Amino acid sequence: MLLRPLHSPGRAGARAAAVGLATAIAAALLAPAGAAASTVEHPTAYVDPMIGTTKGGNTYPGAVAPYGMIAWSPTSTTGDQTNTAAANGYEYNATRMRGLSLTHVNGAGCAPGAAGDVPIMPFVGDVSSSPSADTKDAVYAADFQHRNESATPGRYRVGLDSGASADLAVGERSGVADFAFPRDRPANLLFRVSNSLNGSEDAHIDIDTAHRKVTGWVLTGAFCGRRANGGSNNRKSYYKLYFSASFDRAFSSTGTWKDSTLSPGSVSGSGGEGYATGADRAGRGSGGWVGFDSSSDNDVRMRLGISYVSVAGAETNLRKEIAPRASVADIAGVTSRSWDRELRSIRVGGGSTAQRTTFYTALYRSLMQPNLISDTDGRYPGMDGAAHRIERGQQAQYSNFSGWDQYRAQIQLLAVLKPEVAGDFAQSLYNFSRQNGGIWDRWVHISGATHVMTGDPTAATLATFYAMGVRNFDYRGAFGSLVRQATVPTPDDLSDAGCPGQCTGQRPNLAQYLTSHYAPQDVCHCWGGAAETLEDAVADSALAKWAGLLGRADEAAEFTERAGWWRNVYDPGATADGGYIQARNADGSWVTPFAPGSDLGFAQGTSATYTWMVPQDVQGLADAMGGRAVAAQRLDGFFHTADGSWSVKGGDALRYDPTNEPGIHAPWLYNALGQPWKTQDTVREILDTVYGTGPAGLPGNDDLGTMSAWYVFAALGLYPQTPGSATMLLGTPLFPDAVISRAGRGDVTITAPGADSAHRYVSGVSVNGLSSDRSWAGSRLVTSGGRLDYRLTDRPDTSWATAPGSLPR
Repeated sequence: MLLRPLHSPGRAGARAAAVGLATAIAAALLAPAGAAASTVEHPTAYVDPMIGTTKGGNTYPGAVAPYGMIAWSPTSTTGDQTNTAAANGYEYNATRMRGLSLTHVNGAGCAPGAAGDVPIMPFVGDVSSSPSADTKDAVYAADFQHRNESATPGRYRVGLDSGASADLAVGERSGVADFAFPRDRPANLLFRVSNSLNGSEDAHIDIDTAHRKVTGWVLTGAFCGRRANGGSNNRKSYYKLYFSASFDRAFSSTGTWKDSTLSPGSVSGSGGEGYATGADRAGRGSGGWVGFDSSSDNDVRMRLGISYVSVAGAETNLRKEIAPRASVADIAGVTSRSWDRELRSIRVGGGSTAQRTTFYTALYRSLMQPNLISDTDGRYPGMDGAAHRIERGQQAQYSNFSGWDQYRAQIQLLAVLKPEVAGDFAQSLYNFSRQNGGIWDRWVHISGATHVMTGDPTAATLATFYAMGVRNFDYRGAFGSLVRQATVPTPDDLSDAGCPGQCTGQRPNLAQYLTSHYAPQDVCHCWGGAAETLEDAVADSALAKWAGLLGRADEAAEFTERAGWWRNVYDPGATADGGYIQARNADGSWVTPFAPGSDLGFAQGTSATYTWMVPQDVQGLADAMGGRAVAAQRLDGFFHTADGSWSVKGGDALRYDPTNEPGIHAPWLYNALGQPWKTQDTVREILDTVYGTGPAGLPGNDDLGTMSAWYVFAALGLYPQTPGSATMLLGTPLFPDAVISRAGRGDVTITAPGADSAHRYVSGVSVNGLSSDRSWAGSRLVTSGGRLDYRLTDRPDTSWATAPGSLPR
């Protein structure tokens, strides 16, 4: 898309026009849609970083490299300096910003999100009062128009109504920015060092006029610290971000501020904001500014590196990643090519422009994380607060693990496409656990254990990695450690700190769980006893499968038994219409009153949704409901209203919710119930009506790539059966052709001639040239590669893949 020029002339505006032309040329070279043998060669041309920036998607449009440490993107405002317009800093409909922040997390909930560290603001005007005293963002913020904004993978540009503009491009740990200002107007860059999204404990800035350099750091954390359900436990610091910025021009003025005190001419300052919000925090904080003479030259170039270890680390990262004279266009080109390489791991052919845009943007979001936290020299901040080096054979230390979300789809996609990154991520989580007394936290941000959500998703994650052929981590050590977490009680298991939403215990009240064989609601020290039981059963099933692959027969038997403990919270008499998952007390009584639409005993979901959360034992669940036919009929009611209309967009406590994770596997359950045509129909309905292009193109929080990964799998006609397994369930491909390429592994080739909106059903599949009557593919497809050839039809085929002996188990 060609963009209108930015407000200000100069380097930033000229490069905007040049890149717009280059984008148009690249688009013209793409393979034509619908060509049977043609697949996309330049997928970045189809990525729209604006998708998911409203309607609760909580994504950000800024510049980021694959798995990047730096993510340079706006912090928007609606008039409260202690808050932002949406979690993670950007809301499409809020067109005012107070800075361009250096770090972001993709799609996390818990407003105001995570990170958003060190907003840097191009400000037109004199700095005559403390920016921290501008509590309503009335002075030191600026409006902008979307017509003057552009986002592409690795680059972000914006023209502000003030007349200033910014053009940003990043590498993995560093970036380059061109700022332009109106001529003969005061031109300043504000460094709001303390103004991270959640606040800060302390922050510092130093301005070196002789070397045209600004350095500093912020001590922060507090992810989900504002949550009402236990957030006060997370109002604490757990990481320090350092930065070093150098300029191509001398400063004409400098100054710093702390709280309401402005210090013109000062070159050093400190002060945090705390972790409160609103009036309890307003007016606090520190920062500094540098000014430039715009009378003869209104452009400023800044080169910047970041580190979680030290300022020296930030400077080394910058020096190793970005050449001294590299331009924004140079770095943007390098990162765009890097994204093309990542995204070409799946090459699709055919489909509409809108479908390709949705698909490649979803793949882009899926591969934004995990995120680097190690420097180019291998040093990184440990969970014990000390600096560490990566292990022998490890290429990088990664973080940002939204376990409760990601273990259902994103980590499987990572293992399929990027097993070497998955292995380094697994080693990273193991490293953290050893620095944390052997505890694996369910939600890790940078080097902090935040405890957010419920269950033990790390066990499910690493077991899945191993099942899918990932071996570049200490899998025996990790397995033993996760088994200990699942079998040896700790004092934290009995703590209510952070409960219900951020309970400190990773296996809450484990001793009682091992006695009761479920998590009693009245003494569980968890978010909800029924949900905890289901989550732990899934994790234990994954550990059982992992133990089997390792030849550990005793552990395999033990955890296989525990995987069936979900039955202890299934109440067959919950309602007159049938059984449901229901919370129980320690004495065995059911928690009442009960209603399928209630969330009592559950975490961000209702019994109607959680009742289907038994992916490891669908046949057992069906038997408990009265057989596969009965279960399928009940599942029909989960996706449809009483009159047969679809209900797949959320908002109904009794039906499917695409905006959150507990039920996102449910459309695929029909395969195991012997009615795969309903999986095909339901998944396509969700693809067509819930996901799309534009800022509202995601159903809800992307949750670090989880919802995007769901779309990628669904569009390929594949979905992981259950954690701890490499078995893939089969649906209907959206594209006629797709090739999944992995370094060191065989490709997965998928063909579906005639795939279009009218042909959403499968009448047959050949696996590696042999006809198959199974709606699933075994592990070798993922671990070794293979070929799937689909035959599609425009009406349900109620005979294919329905024989009881061929159903997924």
